[in-house]
Amino acid sequence: MRNSIVVLGVAAIVASTSAAAAQSTAPIASGTAFELTPYAGYMIFGDYLKGPLGTSISNAPGAIYGVQLGMKIYPNVSLIGNVGYSSSDVTAGIPFLGGYSIAHSSTLLYDGGLQLDLPVTTASGFALKPFAQVGAGAMRYNISESIVNTTATNFAANFGVGADLALGQSMGLRLMAKDYVGKFDFKDVTELDVQGQTAHNWALSAGLRFNF
Repeated sequence: MRNSIVVLGVAAIVASTSAAAAQSTAPIASGTAFELTPYAGYMIFGDYLKGPLGTSISNAPGAIYGVQLGMKIYPNVSLIGNVGYSSSDVTAGIPFLGGYSIAHSSTLLYDGGLQLDLPVTTASGFALKPFAQVGAGAMRYNISESIVNTTATNFAANFGVGADLALGQSMGLRLMAKDYVGKFDFKDVTELDVQGQTAHNWALSAGLRFNF
């Protein structure tokens, strides 16, 4: 009788352990885990066009504001959607003379992609969850000078890295650096078939991540 009880106890422990392991490795059902991250930061634009003797055209650096929504499809993989906004001057760079403002530009960024959460690390007693992102979308420029107002939209791939610092059960601090890679469409603005160069536009941001 005693042996039977021991066998049943061992079987129950093994069964519960197997069930817990299976649950931990099973994908999280779509629609059951979301992350919402409003953020703010600094946008550093690359050169749209490089001319002779070191001249260039670009956006001046400026503030960026946005929000990102993530939906888990596996324990460490999420679908993400992002909308950001930045406003600054369009500048013409001239060697030895610096940059001169030639117009004003507001930029809308919208994209979607995937986020991969990496193993949690600890530093100085704090738990950090690194992550990497990859996606694609567009950058829409609204350029104005005096009474002239025009727009240009270009495709942009993006790559990002960052880390989350937990502040509670359902909230954390998110730090991220994201590179938007694309070419400014001069034909949209000037009607001229001018080929711009591939520019790296860096968004450096911090935000609060809410889980629900």
